[in-house]
Amino acid sequence: MSVLIVGGDHLGSIPKELDKLGVNKVKHLTGRSGQKIRDGIPETMDFIIVLCDFVNHNLAHKIKGFAENRGVPVVYAKRSWSSIYQKMKESRNQLKRAGLNAVLN
Repeated sequence: MSVLIVGGDHLGSIPKELDKLGVNKVKHLTGRSGQKIRDGIPETMDFIIVLCDFVNHNLAHKIKGFAENRGVPVVYAKRSWSSIYQKMKESRNQLKRAGLNAVLN
């Protein structure tokens, strides 16, 4: 399973915690600039985590549009594992509809 994390300069222990949930591939965009999107958004990501306290507004808007067009679930959270985990639990139905049953059992 793969995830795109948008926002934050450093992820700290977030990738390790996601690995415990079965996420084996993590791609990170810092979110400082909307220009980062020029490199393209990986299309093979199973879901997206937007760290909303560390992301450029324009980039967040572009990510939201990308996700809606492709039917990829998006989780908006602060840059802490507890916040991300809580938001993932709240989005459990959205993640299950995308076929990600293994994330939060």
